[in-house]
Amino acid sequence: MSALEKNDPEIYKLVKAEEAYQRATIRLIASENYTSKAVLEACGTVFQNKYSEGYPGARFYQGQVNCDALETVAIERAKKLFGAEHANVQPYSGSPANLAVYLAFAKPGDTVLGLNLSHGGHLTHGSKASATGKWFNAVHYNLNPETGLLDYDEIRKLALEHRPKILIAGHSAYPRQLDFAKFRAIADEAGCILFVDMAHFAGLVAGGAHPNPVPYADVVTTTTHKTLRGPRGALILCKEIHAKAIDKAVFPGLQGGPHNATTAGIAVALGEAMLPSFKDYAAKTCANAKTLAGELVARGFNLVSGGTDNHLMLIDLSNKGVTGKEMAVALEKAGIVLNYNTVPGETRKASDPSGIRLGTPSVTSRGFGADEMKKIAAWMDAVAGKVGDDAFLTGLAKEVEALCSKFPVPGID
Repeated sequence: MSALEKNDPEIYKLVKAEEAYQRATIRLIASENYTSKAVLEACGTVFQNKYSEGYPGARFYQGQVNCDALETVAIERAKKLFGAEHANVQPYSGSPANLAVYLAFAKPGDTVLGLNLSHGGHLTHGSKASATGKWFNAVHYNLNPETGLLDYDEIRKLALEHRPKILIAGHSAYPRQLDFAKFRAIADEAGCILFVDMAHFAGLVAGGAHPNPVPYADVVTTTTHKTLRGPRGALILCKEIHAKAIDKAVFPGLQGGPHNATTAGIAVALGEAMLPSFKDYAAKTCANAKTLAGELVARGFNLVSGGTDNHLMLIDLSNKGVTGKEMAVALEKAGIVLNYNTVPGETRKASDPSGIRLGTPSVTSRGFGADEMKKIAAWMDAVAGKVGDDAFLTGLAKEVEALCSKFPVPGID
């Protein structure tokens, strides 16, 4: 990074500061991860210089021979990894990918059915704060209040009552696996498109640690970071019968030219996800989450659904006498980074809710195991009782940094 250091020392210092921060802290943001050095290098190549409106073999710009080859590699790897008939690798991120699905299959005012945001859904699943909740008639299903699990009978009842154009399966904060066969049966009975948003668990699917929605769904979207360990981008996977509609929705429906350097990083990440070592990573991510969840439950934390069988946990802190924001801020001072989050039955405002969300993708990439999960749980328990004790939190941050120093950072060290 000598050129950056010389030409823009201000930005260079920020990059180096972020490197140091990612080394010294325990990153439990469920949607974050560490990319490999190869992915980082691919994202910084001369493909940044290219503009490529259109698709391989059908561009609106000349000089696309290498861009066409690059995008074709990414497409074929995505199809092979997930067993998809068609793949579009151009969406800039998960939200535009989801918007493309709406554009392909629905019209403004049509009904869509998805998981309630406060119960673990995503903004783009019809939240009133999102364009998807303003442009469409969004109906939502909730988790069972007693079990914290999806209630497929309720989903079926709502689908048959409202006859949505699109049934959405997927989440941003649901700690359990989804039953895609049940979703498929409901969609068939209600006569609607089944759309699965697997942004959070795509890496677990790739590694064989989570069921694959592709054989069941009409269309599947995913981000390429999170558990997949790629750059900030997205994929849309669909059946061949929907390929034309999806491609047209992405370009020219929503976007201009793809970000070719990001496509390069996606291709590299997909290649890495095909390696045997990635299966080990996916399994360890789930194992770490299960261990951490068990340790937290043992310390009196109230986990939504009582635990996890994927990479994330959602915790209602009401019984701990601390809000989600207070806990997240205190943990950050202690060197443990996660996010505050609404929980099912939320009674507080979203900017200061009752819960927190955490996950194990980043720490697993770094090499943390069961012993580290137990230590993290103990630290979180200690912080819950000392959210206002800055001296304690600062001291704990030094212990956290000492632990982190034993584990190299992928892509940086």
